[in-house]
Amino acid sequence: MNTAFNQIRWYAVHTSSRHEDVVHSRLEHKEIPVFLPKIETWSRRKDRKKRIQVPLFRGYLFVHVAMDNYIWLHILKTPGVARIVSTQKEPVPIPDGQIDSIRILLENDLMLSPMPYLRVGQRVRIMNGPLSGVEGILISASPEKNKLVVSVDLLQRSVSVELSSIDVEPII
Repeated sequence: MNTAFNQIRWYAVHTSSRHEDVVHSRLEHKEIPVFLPKIETWSRRKDRKKRIQVPLFRGYLFVHVAMDNYIWLHILKTPGVARIVSTQKEPVPIPDGQIDSIRILLENDLMLSPMPYLRVGQRVRIMNGPLSGVEGILISASPEKNKLVVSVDLLQRSVSVELSSIDVEPII
């Protein structure tokens, strides 16, 4: 592993589905510094609505460690951990500034909502509205308008439509 030893960095840990809280507790029990950013949202129950805390990034949490082979295996052996985000050879550290930005956003009680990470040329699916279920290719994005333009194949032709980014998800 080429990661610099004794250098404490942030790393993303991918968890099993809906296991973020369990993994967080287990890593804390192992005395591994861990950060699980959460946001408050409404949950629909059969008879009522309730405010609950959910992970900001579903399926992920962050550890702050000096990564070496021992720590890597110690984390991977934790029940509920799927993997540590890495290249084929070593875990990829996350810049401190990105974690600091997440903390600042959470501390300021802003209304946060997770957004899909979309790239031009990526296949996407429309999730809401009259075009729900339609798939296409993202051909441009305009952050200032918060709109997306999606090319949709119809009879071997393309049409484009402007959509809000919250109505689109990437196709994996």
